[in-house]
Amino acid sequence: MTINRGMHGGRQVRSVHNGRTIVGGRHGGYSQRAYFNRGGRSYYQRTYYRGGHYYAYGYRGYNYGGYGYYGYAPAYYWGPGYYGWAYNPWPAPVYWGVGAWGWGGAPWYGAYGPWFAPYPVYPMAAFWLTDYLIAANLQAAYAAQQEAAADGGDNNGELVPPAIQNASADEIAALWSTDPLVAAKLQATYGAYMLGGGAPPAAGTTQLSPETKQAITDEMKYEIAAEKAAAAAGQNAPASTGDQVPPALDPKIRIFVVSSDEDLTTSDGVECTLTAGDVINRVTDTPDDDHMVNATVKSSKKDECAVGATVGVSVDDIQDMHNQLRITMDAGLKELSEKQGKNGMPPAPDTKTTAGEVPAPTPDTSVSTDLEQQQKDADAAEAEAKQSQ
Repeated sequence: MTINRGMHGGRQVRSVHNGRTIVGGRHGGYSQRAYFNRGGRSYYQRTYYRGGHYYAYGYRGYNYGGYGYYGYAPAYYWGPGYYGWAYNPWPAPVYWGVGAWGWGGAPWYGAYGPWFAPYPVYPMAAFWLTDYLIAANLQAAYAAQQEAAADGGDNNGELVPPAIQNASADEIAALWSTDPLVAAKLQATYGAYMLGGGAPPAAGTTQLSPETKQAITDEMKYEIAAEKAAAAAGQNAPASTGDQVPPALDPKIRIFVVSSDEDLTTSDGVECTLTAGDVINRVTDTPDDDHMVNATVKSSKKDECAVGATVGVSVDDIQDMHNQLRITMDAGLKELSEKQGKNGMPPAPDTKTTAGEVPAPTPDTSVSTDLEQQQKDADAAEAEAKQSQ
């Protein structure tokens, strides 16, 4: 069992018991075990538990540089036409607002609204999904903050599960495109909206910049295209015969949205914290002996880790950020399939699904008991360590 204390006192515990890896904090965590084998590929089931709810996902295991990684494996895929609908510009932009999302009276939006200004109109699904991702992480960050306040302390070190439970919230996306011809046309037609809308940030807050949102959107488009390619390969995709570069180290993937609290140290030796919804840009591709890489902070709500600072981040944590982006993206694609053709949303083709890499796992309902026992064991271990000092 390994116990890590955050700079604000939060605790994360990792242990292995009867073939299960259990990672938890005071308010929940997850358990991972072997799940499925197909075509030389090994899959694992990870069940998150938090707030009395269970969330289970499949992960594919693979190696790179002699180190093991776990990548999210979708339980189902959409048709190629639907992925094209999500990736390409829509026939006409869809106008939206905070009221349409139902955020107006939401406590999390009241807390982070000055930092996160949604756009009033969006021309394609990729940008809708970008804000869907940001809002889901902000809701998770707010929930963690409230739990910490109830405990009379900080929640640093807690694991926040993928925010699928927040999938009923809608998002609005930026007018932007990596295609220069599309971008030029959008700029000419909707120039007033290209820099976004919403109220200006409150004094003393650092608003999520349009450039950072665009970088997240570019990554979202990349992931839509990657999932479309994976859907085309389906279950017949060949097993990897050698090392497979994980997204956490892929030179084509640089931007990552933080999905749980991170205790970090800057290149100047300053300790700081990032929380769910903050954004980093990985700048090195080769991990050090501690499996850490360097990243620059692109956005930070608390401003503990200054924007532009270089920080060391665990490769495992970056991989989890990417996994949770994919999980939330799939939740958003599901919601889009239900909204298409309604309230100004353009109709979409190919909304039927086919089997993904592995069947959807059933949650392990013993996780809550495992996590509770782990916390008791950690309490005892820490008490024993104090007595021996």
